Amino acid sequence: MAVVFFQRWVINTLSVLVATHLVSGIHYDTTASLFVASLLFGILTTFLRPLLFVLTLPLVVLTLGLFVFVINAGLLYLVGSLVKDFRVDGFWPAFWGAIVIGLVSMVLNALTGSGEGRLRVRRTASKTPGSDGGGPVIDV
Repeated sequence: MAVVFFQRWVINTLSVLVATHLVSGIHYDTTASLFVASLLFGILTTFLRPLLFVLTLPLVVLTLGLFVFVINAGLLYLVGSLVKDFRVDGFWPAFWGAIVIGLVSMVLNALTGSGEGRLRVRRTASKTPGSDGGGPVIDV
């Protein structure tokens, strides 16, 4: 359990670090503030985002899921206001930073095999002769 937590925290920290380098408007002064900000962002994403998702479900459905980026941006902006040496200059840097953090986290989780989203492609044998049951199967 502790290993999974540590692995997710490292992935989240690397994602926030990449966002600070790619998005102008997201800054950190000390390495400790980067670690604290990534930890707080992970905690808020784990516990607060599902509640915000349910409360804004009509907007999420209306925008075909794009409002989730606004929720993530709001959480990142909140982290910037709570952590002393970690700054997010406004909504748009938070928005683009949340997108970068999400993409980098997705790639790192796929490379390490952690997280909930595991995608596997496998081939299975045909159950009946002559059927097309030998094609690729995608398990999600």
